[in-house]
Amino acid sequence: MENNTSNSESISLNKYISNTGRCSRRAADELIEEGRVKINGTVAKKGNRVESTDKVTIDDAPIGKKPKPVYLAFNKPIGIECTTNEKVEGNIISYINFSERIFPIGRLDKNSSGLILLTNDGNIVNKILRSANEHEKEYIVTVNKPITEEFIRRMSNGIPMLGTYTKKCKVVKLSKNMFKIILVQGLNRQIRRMCEFLDYRVVKLKRIRVMSIKLEDLNEGKYRKLRSNELDEIFKSTERSISNYGERKD
Repeated sequence: MENNTSNSESISLNKYISNTGRCSRRAADELIEEGRVKINGTVAKKGNRVESTDKVTIDDAPIGKKPKPVYLAFNKPIGIECTTNEKVEGNIISYINFSERIFPIGRLDKNSSGLILLTNDGNIVNKILRSANEHEKEYIVTVNKPITEEFIRRMSNGIPMLGTYTKKCKVVKLSKNMFKIILVQGLNRQIRRMCEFLDYRVVKLKRIRVMSIKLEDLNEGKYRKLRSNELDEIFKSTERSISNYGERKD
């Protein structure tokens, strides 16, 4: 078939790859942009569509059956990039060096640290990242000057940003220059931009929770497999979630 043809029996290439459990749609787009994906022997492009009769390969290897699901919690150090592109210095995939192909669920800035989840289950990625699902993420933030009641009030009630307003959120002062914030959305560099709008600069930003998964005492730079009760909570909270692809970056 023509790779850019659209018909009732074809699906987008990134969705086709994601459906195999190989990675999320955004990660699939990165693979396509890197020239690692081929359709019937021809290097693919973003926007291509495929049919059931087409042969899709990644790094010249046919996409196999859906692998056994892997779910990891990782304490990301500052300086690690949350990208699947292993050509990028300090990328999260090479750093963890897991035995199977995995990818991060969402992103943390290079200059941020803390909890990030990784998996090979593209479906759960889409459900968790979909902004309409409003799954909580909790952070501890240190700023460059004393926190005032006005700062807490304005951060909690919404800040103009990227053509919209941030959603109301829970903000609690922990010490002179430190606060906790719980978000249910993930606009680009959201916390840093919110602080900058109020003339504060983030000195340190650490994520300590994603949904019901807590960082706890996991050492920096280390990962662990999610426990069965944690997985049960994730599946329960996402069973009615919209699974169309969304993206978050904090």
